[in-house]
Amino acid sequence: MRMMQEQVESRPGSRKKKGLSVSTVISISLVLLMVGVLGMIILAGKNLSNYVKENIYLSVIFQKTAAEKQVLQLQKEIAELPGVRATEYISKEKAAESLQKELGEDFMTFLGYNPLPASMDVHVEAEYAATDSIAGLEKQIREEKLVEDVVYQKSLVESVNSNIRTISLVLLGVCALLAIIAIALINNTIRLAIYSQRFIIKSMQLVGATKNFIKRPFLWLGILHGLIGALVAIGLLVALVYFAEQQLPELKAVLNYRELGTVFIIMFICGIIISLISTYFAVSKYLRKRMPQLYH
Repeated sequence: MRMMQEQVESRPGSRKKKGLSVSTVISISLVLLMVGVLGMIILAGKNLSNYVKENIYLSVIFQKTAAEKQVLQLQKEIAELPGVRATEYISKEKAAESLQKELGEDFMTFLGYNPLPASMDVHVEAEYAATDSIAGLEKQIREEKLVEDVVYQKSLVESVNSNIRTISLVLLGVCALLAIIAIALINNTIRLAIYSQRFIIKSMQLVGATKNFIKRPFLWLGILHGLIGALVAIGLLVALVYFAEQQLPELKAVLNYRELGTVFIIMFICGIIISLISTYFAVSKYLRKRMPQLYH
């Protein structure tokens, strides 16, 4: 049977088969590249979302009579609360200096004193940047005796979370659609490649080869196509990311290279599994057909 297969592959049509193999790998690579780009966009969107959420903060206004030592001690306690990512103490002097820069005038000379209280910005973790979580944190901080008021932009929090939910749903829908398209394209490409070898499959079956014996080399070839296609797609994606970062250095802030590694692994696994399954069903299809049906 091996001799028969070698004879068939040595015919002039073998060049066509090699061409089909190359086109199969190219098709798989392009589809997986599309999947990789989508994965990269989703990761960048997630990291950008976290960045926006982590820049939401509560402004804690302290009592004017509060001693700085007491305030700094309270800052340590607030920093330990669940959901708090970072705290920044703003003294009266620092607050006055910032306001003078904004106004462009020395208001303290005009008033004769500094009317601004000490305050603290409390930044929350991305997971806690929800209306209910921030409201709970606000309540805890308000209970402290040294605290005069707690201020934050509630409408901004609601707007950010609403927009992120909408974008997430849209990306999920696009992801599902592209996944279906990717599977269909790879499946059709492999079916076309197997179609060109349908007579080899049937000839091997007619001389007594078992179905598993016939499927085995095609399945290994399918795995190889998926493997090479995934490697090519990963190489193209790496080049694309590098080029994008050269043009837009800001991308480095939202792209996590460890997470990109996860995208590469998913591309690798998808390429092999989809190719393997598509090859299995394509070969099985022609094993079930009778010889006259192969001409249609």
